[in-house]
Amino acid sequence: MTDHPIRLRRDHGGAVATVSINNVDRLNCLGRAQITAFIDAVTALADDPKLRVLIVTGEGDRAFMGGANLHELGALNPPLARDFLTLIHRMCAVLRDLPVPVIARVNGFCLGAGLEVMAACDMHIASDNATFGMPEVKIGLPSVVEAALLPQLIGWGRTKLLLYTGDTIDAGTALAWGLVEKVVPAADLDTALNGWVASIVEAGPQAIRLQKELIRDWEAMAVNDAIEAGIRCMVRAYQSDEPTRMVGAAIQRLKARKAAASEGLPRTPAKA
Repeated sequence: MTDHPIRLRRDHGGAVATVSINNVDRLNCLGRAQITAFIDAVTALADDPKLRVLIVTGEGDRAFMGGANLHELGALNPPLARDFLTLIHRMCAVLRDLPVPVIARVNGFCLGAGLEVMAACDMHIASDNATFGMPEVKIGLPSVVEAALLPQLIGWGRTKLLLYTGDTIDAGTALAWGLVEKVVPAADLDTALNGWVASIVEAGPQAIRLQKELIRDWEAMAVNDAIEAGIRCMVRAYQSDEPTRMVGAAIQRLKARKAAASEGLPRTPAKA
């Protein structure tokens, strides 16, 4: 077991955090040490007002997370199984409850509990050598906890295909199914990821936090209730000066582009 079960890095003045599983020799599989350290790190980040986005990944280039530690699974009994699965659920829940977007950076194998963690993230980008699967039935176990998120990502039929067969799919299939939103060559993974991060960091920090809160609420709401919740969320946005300030800046950019066009000057790219 590594001395440092996870690694935490902060970039962009603390606005961007990266938490990675550091168990490279075992394909970043998840034991109690990794899970507990991950929960503690993400829980602490939740209280940081500077945080704008969290990236979740695995160290090295072979695996995002290769599933739960088989040695620990083999030592479980019914009470210990409940404790261990509750711990995995908490690992996923802290990501869903984090007030800012969470991006899964999938590099290599993403299996079992690792796929559940990925599903708990808000956005998903993968290298073209990534492999996805829920192989629990192949070792005598059902897929549980945040596997319940899969139907809303890929539909019931594809969820059943993954869970009943335990077979893996490649990155292209994961993209076609909607399990991930983008697949790029492994060498381009960080460049593509940084494009997403830059867009989020450029947005209004309060707006991003309100948007995540609203999306989480939408998951459990009927359409009419979700619309009303959106209206209330918009009203809350105007309790600070962020909308007025950012809308005013957008208007000034539009005026500057119109003035440049009328004088025959080169136009600058538009920004929202």
